Amino acid sequence: MRRNRYMVVLVFLTFFVISLLTNILGPIVPDIISSFHVSLTAAGFLAFAFFIAYGVMSIPAGFLVERFTEKPVMVLAFLVGTAGSLSFALFPEYRVAMISLFVIGAGMATLQVAVNPLLRVAGGEQHYAFNSTLAQLVFGSASFVSPRIYSYLVLNLNGGSAGQNIFLRVLGRVTPARLPWVSMYWIFAVATSLMVAVLSWSRFPQVQHTAEERAGSWEMYRSLARKRVVWMYFAAMFAYVGCEQGTADWISKFLHQYHGFDPHTTGATAVSWFWGLLTAGCSIGMLLLKIFDSRKVLTGACIGALLCLSAALFGPANVSLVAFPAIGLFASVMWPIIISLALNSVAEHHGSFSGILSTAIVGGAVVPVIIGSIGDRLGLRTGVALLYLTFGFVFSVGFWAEPLISNATITLKKTSAEPAV
Repeated sequence: MRRNRYMVVLVFLTFFVISLLTNILGPIVPDIISSFHVSLTAAGFLAFAFFIAYGVMSIPAGFLVERFTEKPVMVLAFLVGTAGSLSFALFPEYRVAMISLFVIGAGMATLQVAVNPLLRVAGGEQHYAFNSTLAQLVFGSASFVSPRIYSYLVLNLNGGSAGQNIFLRVLGRVTPARLPWVSMYWIFAVATSLMVAVLSWSRFPQVQHTAEERAGSWEMYRSLARKRVVWMYFAAMFAYVGCEQGTADWISKFLHQYHGFDPHTTGATAVSWFWGLLTAGCSIGMLLLKIFDSRKVLTGACIGALLCLSAALFGPANVSLVAFPAIGLFASVMWPIIISLALNSVAEHHGSFSGILSTAIVGGAVVPVIIGSIGDRLGLRTGVALLYLTFGFVFSVGFWAEPLISNATITLKKTSAEPAV
């Protein structure tokens, strides 16, 4: 099939917008706490609202795409994202934030299910591996940029109109002076609205889903649910996403509370570098997976992440500032390795198994809340220490995983001299 470069670019743009909305929670947690006067637990519940929607929608989204095709589902998902963003931008209150984040999360989860098959068809199956990797780099770049947009807006809004560009003046008029960080949700509303317009105008190719991309029947899910290995990998994915979001969501607050760093600048930059290193580490991981068994790479990455976590929690300010983002570098290989080990551990129903693994994203909802709850009672340092357990479970995968097919590695042939006759 001929490649559709326009559609490939559109898919990349979709990934960018998804990431822009998804990974802003970490930088704004300190603002949520101070602006709404809520506890650490209540702040964690905002992440819960967002990521529980991911878990709830992952499997239903697959059925929606099969029933209505990619274009209408993607348009609807971006409309849902616009509604969620606008509701909070217009009514910036804690209870509204809970509802709007759930709505945004549902839209973004649906998009992630729809765009991968579209990328395979639009870019050509022979280029899918390359395009998928590039899409993850685009996704990561938005995670890196989003906290920096936040810093720019918070530092420049409502400081007087003199010298402000028209962009800031317009945002300043619609954003409460005491809540400049809410301006991010006006940005999100505009971005998702533009995507609705672009998608509505675009022509989509016809997509024939592979077995791995189909949602599967309920009987397939029941069959998989009876397998212990499926639940083990569900728990591993739950733990990993909990590690990722539990780190990102509390970096800025931790650095502010224990080391006095400004969450609008230093804290946001630290979160930005966490996502940046998590993205950059993927290329290093791909190289390592060509040399070592994936289970060894996973255990090594977990040891590195745990060492960084220890330095971040108990080291001095400058060490903590570096160690938190460095966790992202080691975490970068965990998601793809767990996915590949999981799918290579069952002989059939890979599409349905992928849906089950996607629902494990609820780990990103549950773990930040538990961290916040422990933090309210015993201190945030003790709360973040929960990540020792989640990283520890991911570490255990390297010992109990028994894939039917192991990852291909480069083998070096040994040459030896023939004995003399």
